[in-house]
Amino acid sequence: MCDKYVPNKGLAIFQGKCPRCQSGKMFKHNAIGTSFMQMFEDCPSCGFHFEIEPGFFWGAMYVSYAITVGIMLVLGLGTLILLNDPDFWVYIGIIIPAFILASPFTYRYSRILMLYLFSPVSFDEKYANK
Repeated sequence: MCDKYVPNKGLAIFQGKCPRCQSGKMFKHNAIGTSFMQMFEDCPSCGFHFEIEPGFFWGAMYVSYAITVGIMLVLGLGTLILLNDPDFWVYIGIIIPAFILASPFTYRYSRILMLYLFSPVSFDEKYANK
């Protein structure tokens, strides 16, 4: 059996783990509740400082916007196809509550994706918990 840790980037993104060690959590609490925005400043496992430079997570707004537009397009097209082009208020009644319910997840995953996709940080085996 091999003792080498094999990173799984997709699973680490899904679980909200640190991009450097892929074992430390990025957020202090789960996404359900009022404290969903509280993020660790440093990785509890490897000590990596998440905000690479001042204002780094401002770019996450664009990622969040793209995720939200995608969700709204899918819901709008699904409503159009499944409900045979209902009234305007039906679209609003479906899309707005979904947007509100998804906002904690879009907030978190926009920051996670910002770190994984748009930063120079990558998995480093010497920081991985085995």
